[in-house]
Amino acid sequence: MRPLSLTERRLAAPSVSLADLLSGERPAIEGHATVRLDSYATEIVASGFPGLRPLPDRIRRAQLRGYVDQVVDRDFPEAGRKVRRPDTLRRWMAAYAAATSTTATFETIGDAATSGHGDKPAKTTVQPYRDILERLHLIDELPAWTPSNNHIHNLGASPKHHLADPALATTILGIDVDALLTGADSAVHIPRDGSFLGALFESLVTLSVRVYAQASEAHTKHFRIHGGDKEVDRIGGDLLDAAVITTGEHAYRRTDGIAVIPTALLGP
Repeated sequence: MRPLSLTERRLAAPSVSLADLLSGERPAIEGHATVRLDSYATEIVASGFPGLRPLPDRIRRAQLRGYVDQVVDRDFPEAGRKVRRPDTLRRWMAAYAAATSTTATFETIGDAATSGHGDKPAKTTVQPYRDILERLHLIDELPAWTPSNNHIHNLGASPKHHLADPALATTILGIDVDALLTGADSAVHIPRDGSFLGALFESLVTLSVRVYAQASEAHTKHFRIHGGDKEVDRIGGDLLDAAVITTGEHAYRRTDGIAVIPTALLGP
């Protein structure tokens, strides 16, 4: 069970079905959404945990902070990993949150956790952090797709980093909607393309697409080569359909056949 997708949050009635896109029939793409960027930013922070959504903003933020505290103070010991230095774990979790939607190495995340100097957690410490957070369903990494018959070389095989809910990332880093919309970045620096809002929007889309894909018994993975100059639209005849997921208003097909779909209009 994952947090609620955008369709389940009822921001808008979906007009484009992922199942139809997977059929290979190139369905018509149409629809209009009144959802704006600020609404997506609000959804990033608001969380997809059903029990938290009806709560007032202040109480919901406190509940999310309490959940993170519980993970560090209680869930780790119950999972068999005593945390001798909770601050080290919290710094590493903040660095991982800042790495959302990137393929940053764990060495890079470790450097970010200590501002690149001093007291960097050892790999033997970090790997159990990751394993336990995955077992606790806080980490939900997106694996790379590496098809064996693909002619593109130098494929990236590292997963993209995602927490189970983008709201966990904003909670851990102490970022609110206003900070996202004004372009404020995380205090923890991880190299990435674009803004942190863009990274969290990608994480929100990834969460939703995974829910829709599961309904079609499909898997969700990312595909790109090292350097990022080629992505999935270069695989030729194996491509059933292609779509750009946006924060815009209108769903349509471009003249080159690629679908343009506002996130709120995509459903299972």
